[in-house]
Amino acid sequence: MPADSPPFAAEPAPSPSSQPSPGPASKHAVTFVLITVFLDMIGFGIIMPVLPRLIEEVGHVGLDRASEIGGWMFAAFAVSQFICSPLAGNLSDRFGRRPLLLLAVFGLGADFLLSAWAPTLFWLFVGRVLAGVCGSSWVIANAYIADVTAPEDRARAFGLMGAAFGVGFVIGPAIGGLLGEIGTRIPFIVAACVSFLNFTYGWFVLPESLSPAKRRRFELARANPFGAFRVFRTYPGAVPLCVVLFVFFFASSVYPAIWTFWGMAKFGWSEGMVGLTLAVFGLVMAGFQGGLTGVFVRRFGEHRTALIGLVCASIAATGYGLAGGLGVVVFLMFVHGPEGLVHPMIMAIMSRQVPENAQGELQGGISAITNIAMLFGTVFFSQIFGHFMAEGREWQSPDVAYWVAGACLALALVLFIWLTGTTGRSATGRDTVKAADR
Repeated sequence: MPADSPPFAAEPAPSPSSQPSPGPASKHAVTFVLITVFLDMIGFGIIMPVLPRLIEEVGHVGLDRASEIGGWMFAAFAVSQFICSPLAGNLSDRFGRRPLLLLAVFGLGADFLLSAWAPTLFWLFVGRVLAGVCGSSWVIANAYIADVTAPEDRARAFGLMGAAFGVGFVIGPAIGGLLGEIGTRIPFIVAACVSFLNFTYGWFVLPESLSPAKRRRFELARANPFGAFRVFRTYPGAVPLCVVLFVFFFASSVYPAIWTFWGMAKFGWSEGMVGLTLAVFGLVMAGFQGGLTGVFVRRFGEHRTALIGLVCASIAATGYGLAGGLGVVVFLMFVHGPEGLVHPMIMAIMSRQVPENAQGELQGGISAITNIAMLFGTVFFSQIFGHFMAEGREWQSPDVAYWVAGACLALALVLFIWLTGTTGRSATGRDTVKAADR
């Protein structure tokens, strides 16, 4: 623990005789964690191609109204994650990562079954809430990876986590789009089967990563949604980057909020085409996060890599609003790719601001900020889209939300430079420009 870290009011650690000591993380265990993140992203992405038609079918509404309802559904997802993510992170700091991960994976499978049989909009909302609760597993997954990797390797490890998100974003929408052509419920049944298989796999291969000696007392003040922010009061060096993350995720929420509705309204895309475009988008993100993270960090350092990602993000969002065809959209996806490096770079920088036994708490706090940002952002951008696409308006455009998002991402870039400086020296005085300097 760093010398300037405050002492923890830890309760006596459980004796080795009362709990099994965690063994070294096997390749199977790390694979399971990556698969879990991958399936979480499938769960998020599989609904996107079929969501507009499903809402229209169940709610008997038009596309403009469906976009607004979709925004509120995502808000339900984000609120449940906001409430449960810090709880999951703190519980994992107390009881270990394994039981919480397995429970979340099983619950996700149950959510898919519920969504497959939802007869009304109410039950679709319930499904989104349950998905948010179980989606909190990514907090525990990040803490698990932090447990089993050295601090200097975490940027690459979080990049692999990002790649799992990206690949899930390829598979999820692709499955949702293709199976959605058969029926709007079929994708959920397939996803439920995959989740239950992953639960079985994890039951046998996942060891505990947090030793009893490193666990700490569970405190409700740290685990409630707003108490999760306490970690940033305890470790104020992480606060400046939290501001950047909030603006970044607020702006980036434009994609889950309107991409499907935008493609259908502007270009007349089918569910299959929506799934295909999202699959290409996910492949690009996975390529950058999984294959190029290490290259970018070695060449530019974590700080400059985040800068590059923010610049590309602003350009891409604005460009989508100006795109005139599918070819331009695909080109912009490659411009968009480095945005996927922003989150893992900032998380890697922030993870060095707290001790090892608070990594779960840190991830819970980051998740709380992320979910608040995406909650407001998704509702905001979906309402903008619905407003400017409403029937009877003198001037209609599906692009306004992207122009606003581009401006917000430019603001995130300015804030990042202002709060951390152009050399990457953070408020704590740590130089994060060159990985070799650490």
